[in-house]
Amino acid sequence: MRFAIIAPEVPTQRWKNELEQLTPEINLVIGSKTEKPEEVLCAMVWKQKRGALSKFKNLKLIFSMGAGVDHILDDDTIPKHIPICRVVDPQMAFSMSNYILMAVLNHHRSFYDFQKAKQKKYWAQFDFQERQLKIGVFGTGFLGMDAAVKLHNLGFSVVGFSNSPKDTPFPSYAGDQVDDFLSQINVLICMVPYTPKTDGLLNFNLFQKLKEPTYLINVSRGSVQVEKDIIKALDEGILCGAFIDVFEQKPLPKNSPLWTHPSVQITPHIASLTYPRESVLQMMDCFRRVEDGLPLLHEVDRKKMY
Repeated sequence: MRFAIIAPEVPTQRWKNELEQLTPEINLVIGSKTEKPEEVLCAMVWKQKRGALSKFKNLKLIFSMGAGVDHILDDDTIPKHIPICRVVDPQMAFSMSNYILMAVLNHHRSFYDFQKAKQKKYWAQFDFQERQLKIGVFGTGFLGMDAAVKLHNLGFSVVGFSNSPKDTPFPSYAGDQVDDFLSQINVLICMVPYTPKTDGLLNFNLFQKLKEPTYLINVSRGSVQVEKDIIKALDEGILCGAFIDVFEQKPLPKNSPLWTHPSVQITPHIASLTYPRESVLQMMDCFRRVEDGLPLLHEVDRKKMY
């Protein structure tokens, strides 16, 4: 029995180290090259090339090494009968929510305005007040719900949006109620999964539906946003600022105007990172369930793409 890891170098090494400690009895294949591809029963992947899994004819499970699965579903060479599972890690939610809280609170308390005042050696004690925030969490899945509940518990006004109705302690919209959702907010936190429906979702047309200047926080996927439209909305005052962790191209090109725009904060896709040990344990549990014919946890719905 062999398991394969097909991913960039850094996550590959981290997962390899954990697997060798936790499951030394399993033979590991790094990459898709092996003389015995028929023995590979599980593939752990991140950003694999199209067709990278084709030679593994006896695969029983594909496990995404992160919360996203678009990189797997984009590969039309993968047989439809092979189950796909993804990481759902409370530690990942802890990191993501802390990042979002940091972005929200810095905006709420005018932190960047005070930074600018400091650079001028200006005592701005009475210049800025707490902003009255109406926060919209666009995508209340596992990660989005954790952040939304924590913001709600801090006393912020929060509304949520998801594809299907959710039981939430705050007002929530679903389905075709996007316009109603957007009309209620002045902070937009984007946490939707990437699917064909969310490709380019954060565009100028959507921004024009906002009823007041809005602060954008995007931690979902770079393909969800149209960066030139974000710049346009900022310059026209539709957006009052942006805190962005994901980009159309990664690393962000040096000539991108996002680097120097005065109303934009950026981080290099670090809002939430996977933790290999917990992820490996989840993968092993999924594989045991496949072997025992039990229902899988966190199995991806191919139609919904999450």
